[in-house]
Amino acid sequence: MIDVVLKSLEDAKAEETVAIDVTGQSSLSEHMVVTTARSNRHVGAVADQLGKALREAGFGKPRVEGLPHCDWVLVDGGDVIVHIFRP
Repeated sequence: MIDVVLKSLEDAKAEETVAIDVTGQSSLSEHMVVTTARSNRHVGAVADQLGKALREAGFGKPRVEGLPHCDWVLVDGGDVIVHIFRP
């Protein structure tokens, strides 16, 4: 799943992406990813594209928080949690 997430973020032109392996340190997920997008609209577009990529790869529909304002969006794919911020 982490490969799909990182590829999707790269394709969406997300910036300053950092993937943190939290396997064995957290019961919530195996990886946490933090990234930025240039504007509110870009944050929303990155989150939408990531959700679509996860569904198409067979991981199901992720839970998404923060889309109405798009200052900070959390995409919870289960094994990977992604935080998308504005700089």
